[in-house]
Amino acid sequence: MANREGGLDKPTRHAPAWHDPSYYDEQALDAELRRTFDICHGCRRCFNLCDSFPRLFDLVDNSKTGELDSADSAGFKPVIEACTLCDMCFMTKCPYVPPHPFALDFPHLMLRARAVDAKKHGIPFNQRQLTETDRNGRLAGLFAPLVNWAGDTSNHFTRWIMERVAGIHRRAHLPRFSFQTFAIIDRARPAEVNEAAPARGRKVVLYTTCFVNYNKPGIGQATRAVLEHNGVEVEVVYPECCGMPQLEHGEIADVAARAKRIAASMKPWLEKGYLVVAPVPSCALMLRSEWPLLVPDDPEIAALAAATRDVSEYVMEIAAKEGLVPGLQPLEGGAWLQLSCHARAQNIGAKAAEMLRLIPGFQVGVIERCSGHGGSWGVLKENFEIALKVGKPVARQIAENPRAFVASECPLAADHVVQGARIIAADSGGGTGPADSYHPIEILAQAYGLADERHV
Repeated sequence: MANREGGLDKPTRHAPAWHDPSYYDEQALDAELRRTFDICHGCRRCFNLCDSFPRLFDLVDNSKTGELDSADSAGFKPVIEACTLCDMCFMTKCPYVPPHPFALDFPHLMLRARAVDAKKHGIPFNQRQLTETDRNGRLAGLFAPLVNWAGDTSNHFTRWIMERVAGIHRRAHLPRFSFQTFAIIDRARPAEVNEAAPARGRKVVLYTTCFVNYNKPGIGQATRAVLEHNGVEVEVVYPECCGMPQLEHGEIADVAARAKRIAASMKPWLEKGYLVVAPVPSCALMLRSEWPLLVPDDPEIAALAAATRDVSEYVMEIAAKEGLVPGLQPLEGGAWLQLSCHARAQNIGAKAAEMLRLIPGFQVGVIERCSGHGGSWGVLKENFEIALKVGKPVARQIAENPRAFVASECPLAADHVVQGARIIAADSGGGTGPADSYHPIEILAQAYGLADERHV
């Protein structure tokens, strides 16, 4: 078969061979990095996606021959570190992904490189602590007012200490913690399923995710309110974090173990006919895409993947099949919607945009660019300014053309671009920038008149 210049075939992702000892062989890894980087150097289609590719191209261009053969492998580390595993190069840009014979999978190659590094050197202490989202959420929630005060960017002294001790940039916006988790808040609220809704009889498990459970319970409240209003029976289940923070550091065995535990805990619900809805795209992507690749022969994980839906996807599924309950009221001012990378990587279409356009007369401006945040990556001292740079096209559009709402299905992305827009607005003398960020389901809940007090 002759090699083609590119391809338009549907991408096919191969499972990482992380159980194979050769996966961790440094010479084999270096050979694959060089093969991939040489193809990337000759193509350069991904030059504007993230900072990995500019770093790679600068490395090559500044080498003795201007080709990869004279580039030192030590220079690969900054390229690897800049990848946020957003998957956009694989899903939207690269013409050489499988089934093309070149079979490039840049994000999973970066994952392999991090797995090799983690096996050899371990994870830096401060970064490992950031990945412990369940422990951090439980502890911070006990002292939420104090933790939120200390983490605010206006508190220069505590943020200076945090930068010195934990390596978190003093200007990076940090998520606030809720004094009560979503699971606790939800237990105090009786079910209010609309028996007259066209979709009555549907039932879902709401996998709340660590962020909704500990940081923004309002997203979970809005999700439950909208689904119940549309006749869906909702059970809230949160066994533990999906492991995306660990995946970002190459701790594949840890992620695989989490996948098996969570899939086992969800099995009884699936057997009773429940689907699983996740309100955060990164977590939905883990359940339906990454886990089956890391543990390809586990029937419980495969069943969970098939049953998982992104929340906007699920709402639009109801709209298409049974129809939503009428009563959405107009909202003034319109919205900017940043399509988060992990929502796009699920290959389900712009469901959040479709959902918001159900609101009568609501103007939705869609921005298909990365926020630059990359989970815990974007708050680190060495990465924050880069994260702002990558997200600047999104933030500039929001700052220069204000709308009433700024939204993203990824809460971290939404907060990050809001911070970027405020910086741009302040620097240009154009005002204070957007006041807050929203999840699209919160906006839909407002249009239904279902929005409760936002818990932070």
